[in-house]
This record gives sequence, structure tokens and C-alpha cells, in this order.
Amino acid sequence: MFGMILSYIPGWAIFAQAGVAMLVPLLLAYVYKSLYKLVGSGRGQIGYGARTLSQQQPAQAPEESAARFTGNLQADLQAVKSGIGNNSDVHFRAFTNAKTGVQGIVIHVDGMQSDRLLSMEVMHYLMYEMPAAPQSSVEVAGHRLPFSELRQEEHIRDFNKSVLFGHAALLIEGLPCGLLIEMPGAPSRQADEPVSEALLRGPRLGFTEVLSENTSILRRQGLSDQLEMVSFRAGTAIEREIVVAYMKDIVNTDLLDEVKNRIGKLDMDFLAESGYIEQLIEDNYLSPFQQLQNTERPDRVLAALLEGRVAILLDGTPFALIAPVTFSMLLQSPEDYYERWLPGTLLRLLRFAASFLALMAPALYISFISFHPGLIPTELAITIIKTRQGVPFPSLIEVLILEVSIEILREAGIRLPKPIGPAMGIVGGLIIGDAAVQAGIVSPFLVITVAVTAISSFSIPMYSAGITLRMLRFAGMLFASVLGMYGTILFFLLICCHLTKLKSFGVPYLTPISPFRLSDWKDLLLRAPMALMKRRPLMMKTRLKQRK
Repeated sequence: MFGMILSYIPGWAIFAQAGVAMLVPLLLAYVYKSLYKLVGSGRGQIGYGARTLSQQQPAQAPEESAARFTGNLQADLQAVKSGIGNNSDVHFRAFTNAKTGVQGIVIHVDGMQSDRLLSMEVMHYLMYEMPAAPQSSVEVAGHRLPFSELRQEEHIRDFNKSVLFGHAALLIEGLPCGLLIEMPGAPSRQADEPVSEALLRGPRLGFTEVLSENTSILRRQGLSDQLEMVSFRAGTAIEREIVVAYMKDIVNTDLLDEVKNRIGKLDMDFLAESGYIEQLIEDNYLSPFQQLQNTERPDRVLAALLEGRVAILLDGTPFALIAPVTFSMLLQSPEDYYERWLPGTLLRLLRFAASFLALMAPALYISFISFHPGLIPTELAITIIKTRQGVPFPSLIEVLILEVSIEILREAGIRLPKPIGPAMGIVGGLIIGDAAVQAGIVSPFLVITVAVTAISSFSIPMYSAGITLRMLRFAGMLFASVLGMYGTILFFLLICCHLTKLKSFGVPYLTPISPFRLSDWKDLLLRAPMALMKRRPLMMKTRLKQRK
């Protein structure tokens, strides 16, 4: 009897495999936590580099802080030229008033102002209409110059920075300060339809690279005295302006303070794009999932602001950032709300299903083919076996060949000129797939699986979210090739555990699934009718709960 019982006990190899399988998630969790502590230990070293425009300037060296305008035109001009006079695109235009003989200098950067306004308005006023008393010219110019933005600057260093930033400048004999005139006229791209977020039904207007135009686009979405914008300056070598936008009667003040605090800690030489800000202020930069949403669409930004979120706009890029973000936001499209609720719900469900296929389809294929063919229906299993006859590679190598080829084609299609890129991607995929099947390198069933996976990834509205799923797809394939279906399920559970812990500015990433909030499910998998969506998301803890 005892011997019969022992015969049913698995061998030591089975117990060893089970132990290794149990240690895999523990080891991954330990490695992740160690990396996060190692990299995160240096995060506190970021100093306060950005500042609001209303804040005082940072401490300067004594000689810099003492460099003020004196009212002596030649001395002031020499001080300005010593700072920015070596720039070939900075022009100095001397003038003398025809009536009074008062002298002055107009300073501007080539291409940064409207030449017509500079020549016809400013120069005409200065040469023929400026009043006689030099000491009162500041007051009179402030009232009579035909510009909406005119300010005085006493420090030469700040005066020079404003000139290089795009202001026209004016020095007048006898005035102990410089005048800065806002004259927009730099070349910019015309506002056009967003390239990365095209819609069949919805506004055709997208952001541009000019911050002032982007803020005006937000203002023109509708009349509101609740929309507020706060400006910051960031960049030690090349300075750029950042705007934080929010609805003052809706946004949670704790969220707003946290966003401003993180923006205030930005300390870099140059913020080339909003992606720099995204990477510096996100909660967990070791996570593959984005924790801020980037968008070119003003309507998406305004809808987020009305939910209590905060938008971040950077000069020089058409992509705005929205914080905080949840996973469901990455699979939602503005078109869900422009169509009736039934089509919007159907399209949203299709996207959730497509995102699952884009992530898990190759891993499931490897699991079934290599480890669990008995789970496949008999007739289908026979068909797959016939198509795999003569294939010299295991399923993992077979899938990697096609997946890597598809990713290369996708990247090449993006980098090539527009008339060539789409055609090359489609034709290249067909040719490579057919040639690989004819050569016996891959099976036809795998070509279908990879094609469905690629098409599913195209249906994700956010390109950045699609990149994340494409990257994780390869990790899932490795799990499946080592541990079979157990590895596939383990991979999916690890992602779920990570998403459950992940937060974006204090908001759980899987809200309203975890933590569970039933009232917010009206805008999760389903898009409820507008008449039923009377409350703002509870996760945002807004001051005004009801929608109007």
C-alpha cells in the first residue's frame, strides 16, 4: 500500500519546476522594487528650476543685479550690446525725433516681430509724434503707443533676455529703463487637423507650435470665466514658457498644487517637447505605462478640464499633457461622445477587445501550439499541424521573425515620406508574409495571428498606448515560451498587479475598476446616454460634483 502511494508522488524534477515557477513572480517583484529604489533615490536631487512669471527673479551675482539702466543712452546701449550685441540677428536702429531732437534706439530680433508694425507704427510714432519732455516719455508712450502689451524693465540682463525671447525693445535718451513691446509676427504653422488623432466626426482644429495660439484656441472653444491659466518659465540654457490650465471652480486644489509643485521642480537646459515634462513629473518612470495623456486636440483638453483634470501646454510643441490619467482614458476617443451612445459603446468595447488581442494574441498562440495543443479543437489542431509541417523553427522563433518584421515595416512606414510610407507598409507586409509562408519559414496560421494582432494595435486611439502594448507583447511571448499557459496567465496577472498599484498624481490608474466606484462605470466600458451622465467622475474629487 505504501509503495502504491509513493508511485503517485511526482518526481523531484516536477517539484523543482513548481518551485521555480513560484519564484518567478517573487524574483520579478524584487528586481522591480530594487530598480525603483536605485533610480528613485536620485529624484529628490531635482532643484526648483521653473518659476511663475509673477515670481521674482532668482538670486543673481552682485554685478548682474547692479546692472540697471541709467538714462544715458550711449552707456545703456553699450551695456546692452555687451550682452547680446554679438548676435547677427539682433538689429539696432537709431532714430532722432524730428520735432524735439530726442534720440533713441529700437532693438529687435530678425523675424521675431511684424516688420510692418515695427516700421509703420513704432518708428513713425517715435520719429514724428513722441512728446518733447524726455522724463515723461515713459508715461506718454505707455498711453499712446498702439500696442496692447507694453512694459518697463530696469535690469539690463532681463531686458536682453526679453529681446532674445521675441520682444521689440526701445531705449530713449533720459529714460532710466527699457521699454518692451509685444509685437507678434514670427512665422508659424497654420492650425490644421490633428495628425495623430484623426476623427470622422468632430472638430478639425488642432494645436500648433505657438503657445499663445494654443491658449487662444482653448479660449475660443467657448465663453467662460472659469478657465484659468498660470505661466511658468523653465530651462537654464534655453528658456521656454509653460502654461498650466484648469477650471478654477471645478479642479481639486490638492491636485492643482501638486501639478504646480512638480512643474516648479523642472530643472533642465532645454525642454524640447512636452515629452520631456511628461517623463520628469510622472509618478513612476520605471513603469511602461504612460501616466500623462498627450493630445493635439483642444476639444479633448477642454473635456478633461471640465472633469477636474489639469492641462499642461509647452511653447514649441502642439502636444498638450493632461493629468491625471487612467487606463480607460487611453482607449477612449472624443468620437465616442459625438456619436449616439449605442454606436459609441460598441466602438469602445471593440477597442478594449482589440487592446487585449494586441497584447496577448502571440503569447496565447505560443502557449497553445508548444505546450497545450490538447486545448485546441481537434479539427483546428489537425489543420494547424498540417500547416506547420516543414517549419524548421520552434513557435517562439517563428513568432519573433514575423513580429520583428512587422515592427520594422511599421517604423519604416512612419519615417518614409507620406506618399510612399503607407503603400510600402502594406505591400511590404504582404510580400514578406507570402514569401515567408512559401519558403516554409512560418506557418499560414501564424500569419493570420500576427495580422490580427497588428490590426488590433492600429485601433488604439493613443499612439503612445499602442507602443506600450507592442513592447509588452514581446515580454508575454517570452513568458509563454518558458512556462506555457501558466506563464501567459502569470504575465497577465503581473500587469494587472502593476496597474493596480500604479497612480497618476494620486489617482489610481485602474479607477473605477480598482478601487471600485460603480457610479463612474457609466463612462468606462459603456458610454451611457448624456442624460444619465449628470455627475463628474468621483475619482477626481472635484469641488463641483454635478455637471450642467
